[in-house]
Amino acid sequence: MNTRRMTMAQALIQFLKQQYVERDGSTHTFFAGMLGIFGHGNVAGIGQALQQNPDFPYILVRNEQSAVHMATGFAKASNRLRTYACTSSIGPGATNMITGAALATVNRLPVLLLPGDIFARRNVAPVLQQLESTATQDIGVNDCFKPVSRYWDRIYRPEQLITALPEAMRVLTSPSDCGVVTLALPQDVQTEAYDYPEELFAQRVWLIRRGEADRVSLERGVEAIRGAKRPLIVAGGGVLMSEATQELSDFAAKTGIPVAETQAGKGSLAWDHAQEAGAIGATGTLAANRLAKEADLVIGIGTRYADFTTASMTAFQSPKVRFVNINTAEFDAYKVGAIPLVADARAALEQLDAALGGYRVSAEYAGEIARLRKEWDAEVERLFHLNRDGKPAQSEVIGAIWEAAGERDVLVSAAGSHPGDLHKLWRTRSPNGYHMEYGYSCMGYEIPAAIGAKMADPSREVYAFVGDGTYLMAPTEIVTAVQEGVKIIIVLVDNHGFASIGSLSRSLGQEGFGTQYRMRDAKTSKLEGPPIGVDFAANARSLGAHAIKAGNLKEFKDALDEAKAQRGITVVVIETDASIGVPGYDSWWDVAVAQVSESQGVRQARTRYEEARKRERNHL
Repeated sequence: MNTRRMTMAQALIQFLKQQYVERDGSTHTFFAGMLGIFGHGNVAGIGQALQQNPDFPYILVRNEQSAVHMATGFAKASNRLRTYACTSSIGPGATNMITGAALATVNRLPVLLLPGDIFARRNVAPVLQQLESTATQDIGVNDCFKPVSRYWDRIYRPEQLITALPEAMRVLTSPSDCGVVTLALPQDVQTEAYDYPEELFAQRVWLIRRGEADRVSLERGVEAIRGAKRPLIVAGGGVLMSEATQELSDFAAKTGIPVAETQAGKGSLAWDHAQEAGAIGATGTLAANRLAKEADLVIGIGTRYADFTTASMTAFQSPKVRFVNINTAEFDAYKVGAIPLVADARAALEQLDAALGGYRVSAEYAGEIARLRKEWDAEVERLFHLNRDGKPAQSEVIGAIWEAAGERDVLVSAAGSHPGDLHKLWRTRSPNGYHMEYGYSCMGYEIPAAIGAKMADPSREVYAFVGDGTYLMAPTEIVTAVQEGVKIIIVLVDNHGFASIGSLSRSLGQEGFGTQYRMRDAKTSKLEGPPIGVDFAANARSLGAHAIKAGNLKEFKDALDEAKAQRGITVVVIETDASIGVPGYDSWWDVAVAQVSESQGVRQARTRYEEARKRERNHL
């Protein structure tokens, strides 16, 4: 057997360079490179290995959590067919990645994490940043990655790579088991040499299979559709990850079945498709939510039925409602008592299309769909063009961005009031044009993920839509965008606090407590003094961005034109009127209200809450 003597870290990088994926006859490399920050836990091992492999790009980031977000944004924009690896030192560098790991795994997106670890030989322990335990020596902070990883391993000996790496790739390329893979790398083992077999470094192509539904389940699903009078498709992120948008478009057009979209699935159909009903659930449109309420069959495609999708299990109210679920993951396919089609979304849609023959919804139902679509389009136009004086509403800002954006432009967001408004109002023109992280709804995702999305496809203009709270949490990857010459446009909405949670707090009778950015009042000792003045434009400029502060909606539109003409990153700041929100449309979200309180507002909110909970259903 031919062997190559290499350190464990050198062997790891050499292996990653040779990993390819294949789907539908197209083959390309899986890893675009590595993101991270060096410290004493990885600089001598991974750092040295990367230095001698300049063809495997290394990108220095400013925060380890942001590195994972960037890799996740890249993977999502690549439909899970490409990703980055992320490296860190031991201790705080490693644990900084845990939030990013949870986000990627919740959203079923592939990222490889390579945190440095303590010395495997232990004789110099405790080393700097080591967590000790009185119960065992075989534990460290990297064990915290276990619940947020789909696969976890600690490499105690260099030869363990030979068995660990194929397992890591199996998970990273699996349509059903996809998520974060964490390989904890003791810092001494990274530098140890071993005679690795040459076969380990041969090019490997991992086939992304398009599994089909079994015959019996397919027949039952077809029977359920044929018997339905008011069917509704709920399109989740699996439609996009499967690249099944054209098949869904054709299927919906042929059958007349309306399509409602989850946050992850938005963009499965173009906004002007005749069967596009818009967003569903707690952040849904009037059209989709009314169709969902009376649907007698729900066809879920690539969705995991999160509470926002089901409006906390209140969305589907028909006593006769049944479910057919298409999902690569058996775990999700069986949810809500559905007929499970454990299959790839594109393959299953092709199977259903062939089996349904001439099925089409009734003319009456088709007319209702068309009427609801027309009413909703008029509502969006109203919210886009309120024509008010003073600070614009957030809906007007969204409308201005949409009007400025091109056919293939991408909007990235994740947290605050933005996901709800964007889910309802954004008119997605092309697949992956709406890039929302709402499985974990993590503040701080937006800017690094936008950079990742832009790196995935530099031909597309990318907008990151952030609030002032999110920006203050994690603006530093602006420096990384400047470093790498990555152009994105950041739209920073300044509403002086946490608008979403402030609104939720008021709905719970809590008057927005602790959600506004205000000085502490000297007399009351409460955070109810004047607003805190932050010059966001000046801050962005200090990080290397081109920055513009718009005073009104016209200036904002001009600023977007200026930003599009720039070659590098631009931050556009606009103050909005947080008191003008987008209504909820026949929707609800279960947020428990205090059962006992001295506040009359809270008591009234509890009464409303108990009444609303009566609509929650168990779908068995």
